[in-house]
Amino acid sequence: MAGPVSGTHTLVVRGASVEWRAIVNSLLDEPVGRRTIEDRLTARPTAALVVVGDAGAAEFLRFALSKRCALVEVVSTTEKAELLLKRYRFDVAIVDGGLPGIGTWLDTLQEDGHELPLILLSDDDTPPPAGGATVLAKPFALEHVVDAVERALAGDGPAARGITSKTRLPHTHMPGIVSHSEAMQNILATIQVVATRNTTVLLQGESGSGKEVAARCLHHFSGRDGLFVPVNCSAIAPELIESELFGHTRGAFTGATQARQGLFSYANGGTLFLDEIGELPLAMQAKLLRVLEDRTIRPVGQEQEEPIDVRIIAATNRDIAEEVARGRFREDLYYRLNVIVLRLPPLRERPSDIPHLIALFSRQFAQSLDVPPLELDEAELQRLLAYPWPGNVRELRNVIERAMLLGLPPSECLDATPATASPGGGSWNGYPDDMPMAEVERLHSLKVLQAAGGNKSEAARRLGISRKTLERKLKLWGEA
Repeated sequence: MAGPVSGTHTLVVRGASVEWRAIVNSLLDEPVGRRTIEDRLTARPTAALVVVGDAGAAEFLRFALSKRCALVEVVSTTEKAELLLKRYRFDVAIVDGGLPGIGTWLDTLQEDGHELPLILLSDDDTPPPAGGATVLAKPFALEHVVDAVERALAGDGPAARGITSKTRLPHTHMPGIVSHSEAMQNILATIQVVATRNTTVLLQGESGSGKEVAARCLHHFSGRDGLFVPVNCSAIAPELIESELFGHTRGAFTGATQARQGLFSYANGGTLFLDEIGELPLAMQAKLLRVLEDRTIRPVGQEQEEPIDVRIIAATNRDIAEEVARGRFREDLYYRLNVIVLRLPPLRERPSDIPHLIALFSRQFAQSLDVPPLELDEAELQRLLAYPWPGNVRELRNVIERAMLLGLPPSECLDATPATASPGGGSWNGYPDDMPMAEVERLHSLKVLQAAGGNKSEAARRLGISRKTLERKLKLWGEA
């Protein structure tokens, strides 16, 4: 242990020591500068993950952080750390840069969408981390570790910015989004700019293009303490949607045997994501406009309005301007939503993301399904790149899951029905010349429903029929 310098004590750890427990306990009770270590840190409960191979250094860190964190988990390998990351949400990680395979593991964390503030304990020959991280040279000092943890938890310094992409651009990584294409990097740059603002955001894009993932990123970086509450407007019956959103009092209508909070109340202090907002009835659109303007809600059956602090993110796969022109969407609500508009590009417009999405889904399903990771040769990858992906990222994810479950190449799982031709045999949407019309209708309807992500209202719109007609046909086909 080094002697006191300017009234402070510094503990340098080089390895295991028979006296480390007594040293750490005594040091944690002594002042560091003008305050104790515990006083220098806030009281908010936090969780720390320590991934260090040396047993003595690991226990030293456990004791040092136990004064600050409600949970301190210590493991010696990246494999054990991976298991813990599936069970807990950690606020900071202290990682030994000399562990075997550490570089690959950090890359995997980045690609899987972990926004984990990182403190890397580095030897002289340890390569620098892929992105934002605080690097502490070995042997490390107690004060330096605690300072780094404090800055990370306070949202300051390189560690607080988390594991970022290899390009080192601060906006190119957000949880859940693969953004190697220029189109997606532009989207993420805009998300980073507007995330902390309270303005309404309208997300546009085809079904399965990642609108909800983008909405979750906006909430993640908004700094809001409340919940992210998603609601699919097309999945709620028109006569129930007001009660679902605003809540109701007891006896407000037949069957209302008790009062119930609405989704706006659950999202108070957080974000309400209104997916398929184009499906809202016109009367409900007027009430939503009032909420956006007055920031108050009135539960069904209640006379008094209640203040609400909710950030609204809306999404649609329709052209809202066209819907306004046809009288199916209120013009005043459209302009109220049309402050920040983000168009999520379809997967066919961002083919450079496809290999990275395949790798991401392959790792996820290899763990959840307990199957070997997917291995693709160049010819197979080219077949997947040539496919138009009408169902976008959602379809790609389903294809990879199906392929890994069945042990087949993904190109053989592009469509579960025989309606899809092979890549070398003509159109992806072609049907045999001798197929009966009734079967063509069935297969095509199911394909459109799948491409719409199971959204019957959207599938019916694409087919040019009513939703009731589609539901009747699905029931007739045994697909309801």
